[in-house]
Amino acid sequence: MRKNEKTLTPKLIKKLWLAFVLIIVLMGASYIVITAYLANKYNEETTQRINANVATHVINEKFQNESPFLEDGSVNKALFGDLMHDMMAVNRSIEVYLLDNSGTILYSVVLDHSKNTPSKSVDTAPIDYFIKTKGQKYVLGDDPRNTEEQNIFSVAPFTIQGREGFIYIILAGKDFQAVSDNLFGQYFMKLGFGATLLTMFFAALIALLSIWFLTKNLLLITKTVRSFREGDLDARIENPDESDIAIFANSFNEMADTIVDNMDKMKSVDLLRRELIANVSHDLRTPLAILKGFVETLQMKNETLSEQDKKEYLQITHDNIDKLSKLINQLFEYSKLEAEQVTPIKEPFSITELSHDLIAKFRVLADKKNISLQLNNPEDNCLVFADVSLVERALQNLIENALKYTEDNGTVTLSLLKKGKNIEINISDTGTGIPVSELPYIFDRYKQVDKSTKKQGYGLGLAIVKKIMDLHDTTITVLSKPKEGSSFIFNLPAYQVS
Repeated sequence: MRKNEKTLTPKLIKKLWLAFVLIIVLMGASYIVITAYLANKYNEETTQRINANVATHVINEKFQNESPFLEDGSVNKALFGDLMHDMMAVNRSIEVYLLDNSGTILYSVVLDHSKNTPSKSVDTAPIDYFIKTKGQKYVLGDDPRNTEEQNIFSVAPFTIQGREGFIYIILAGKDFQAVSDNLFGQYFMKLGFGATLLTMFFAALIALLSIWFLTKNLLLITKTVRSFREGDLDARIENPDESDIAIFANSFNEMADTIVDNMDKMKSVDLLRRELIANVSHDLRTPLAILKGFVETLQMKNETLSEQDKKEYLQITHDNIDKLSKLINQLFEYSKLEAEQVTPIKEPFSITELSHDLIAKFRVLADKKNISLQLNNPEDNCLVFADVSLVERALQNLIENALKYTEDNGTVTLSLLKKGKNIEINISDTGTGIPVSELPYIFDRYKQVDKSTKKQGYGLGLAIVKKIMDLHDTTITVLSKPKEGSSFIFNLPAYQVS
């Protein structure tokens, strides 16, 4: 790799770092919030469990010698004043409330009972749960001094002088909350700063490792891509499945294989095109030269030639015009097939009737060469589902090819045989056969089988047949041995009459 070139662009690096910074901030904020929440809950539950029996101790210690109620049924305020004085000397955050069975507050030192305000009450559901679990489960109760919040508490029931109720003690009162909020803010700042630094450190470490791993793999892929771009068409990423970015590595290798394959096809197409042009030019030149020669002869010697010679020259001219016209038609037909401009129109038709028509059509040509042209059709009538005009064109080319390469007194046979859901069509001859080395290439464009003989054909007949078979999603097979003849076999789907 060039020294001045980098695997990752500055823009990509900035995006990666920005993403990691955002992750750091989110992780730090989430860590702080979750830690603060759990720490507060831990502190509350610990305080509640430690002080779960405080209310029971108050009842056992204070209500043994004195009653919380006076003889007239009013609350013994002096007793509760001494009680709060003793407890606040130990813990200033504790608030003691006297409740009746329904949760209504009868008296508390921390509340002002001089005003004619409705008595406050406490929800008894948390109280019942606390008593049921003996204070061993975390539960929050109503805070009479802050009705919008709940707080940890201790509670115990009592029965004195026929009256029942609860001693309800808030374990973290208003003073405790004020101090706690102040200290929590300070610790929150310290915790946030420390957690952020710690998160930044580990996130930066993860970022560096991630970029290093990504750069390492991208460096290898980039090096391979540059080698491929500079002309090393064999450059591939080794062991792509073991790469950290295996999908990218496999995609590049597949893309490179596709490009090389397409380049090979383009080279092959270009080579075949040049060969096609050269061969077609030669075959076009030959009949044109003959035409020109005989026309010039007729012009120059028209008065000296006999009628028989004139007829012979005109016949030769006519034959070469037919040959030239046939070659041009084949070129036009093949170009349309290769450009995929032909769409088969499939329909049911009788391949038997089509075969009889073709045999009759080529009978005259076969008789001229004293060749036996036969139709072998064990079935009465074979129906196929295909494009009748394309199938007819393919059979014409194959029969014409068979007649051309069959010696005098030979045999050409068109056989139809039903095999399962298909009709097998076989055009066989007793001609010169095809050399083994030429068999793989006989369907190539303008491929001539035997260049040493004059019976070469135009080289496009079999190529057209191959294209027609491709349009019908079928294949054509060739069986041939030199001097023993050839067989061209293909299948078409049989049509079942319901």
